[in-house]
Amino acid sequence: MNDRQREKARAFAALHVKGNPLILFNIWDAGSAKAVADAGAKALATGSWSVAAAHGLSDAEALPMTDSIANLKRITASVDLPVTLDFEGGYATEPSDVADNAAWVSAADGVGINFEDQIVGGEGLYSVADQSARIAAIRARTDGDFFINARTDIFLKANPETHDAAMLDAAIERASAYGDAGASGFFAPGLMDEQLIARLCAATMLPVNIMAFPGVPDAKRLGELGVARVSHGPGPYRQAMKALGDAAKTAFA
Repeated sequence: MNDRQREKARAFAALHVKGNPLILFNIWDAGSAKAVADAGAKALATGSWSVAAAHGLSDAEALPMTDSIANLKRITASVDLPVTLDFEGGYATEPSDVADNAAWVSAADGVGINFEDQIVGGEGLYSVADQSARIAAIRARTDGDFFINARTDIFLKANPETHDAAMLDAAIERASAYGDAGASGFFAPGLMDEQLIARLCAATMLPVNIMAFPGVPDAKRLGELGVARVSHGPGPYRQAMKALGDAAKTAFA
C-alpha cells in the first residue's frame, strides 16, 4: 500500500464501531460508486451479486477475476473514499493462490475484501482449519492495514427458522479462529434473530457485520445489539434496476 491507500484503509477500519455501525450501500460500478459517494457515504463496498448482474452474469465467481479487478480500478479511480471488494471465495482454493489474488485487489487500490467460507462451485463450507489457513495467507501477503472481512455462510445457507444456539456456537468458533488467523472483521449474512446477533457481537472482539434485508432489525437496532457494520448486499442494485424498468415502461407507454 502507498501512504494514501494506507490512510484510507485505517480510516475504513476506524469506521467499524460497535453501537454505531458503518453503513455500506453496496455498489457495482464507477457510476453507482459516485452516486452513493455523493449521497454521503463514508466508505464503499462492491457486492459480488450486483457486479455480476451488471455484467449479465450470475454470482459465484462467474465474472472473471480480471474483470472484477478492472471494475475495481475504475471505481477507485472515480472516488476518493475507501473501497472494499466483495472477493467471494477468493477465486481459488489453495491459500497461496487466494493470497496472490488478494494482493491483486490491494494493487488496484482496494482497502480490503469480503471473503467467504463457502466452497464456491462445491458443497458446504471450508473447514475451520482450511479457511483459517486461507485467511492467514492473505494476511501474510497483504499490508497489515488491509481489511479482511471474514464471512461465514452458516446462516445464509439455512432457513432462518432453523437458526439456533448450535449454529451460533459454530459461528463463534469460526469468528475466533478467523480472528486468530488475521481477520479484521466477521460477517454473518442471513442472521436475523436479535438474541443471536447480540450473542455473536458479545462473543467476539472482531467488528460484526450483518446484512440488511427484510426481517433483519434496522440499523439503529443493530447498533444497539453491538453490530459495527451493516451491508445492503444486492438490494441497491435491485432497487436501481426496478426504478429503471419502471421508468422505461412509462417511456414506452
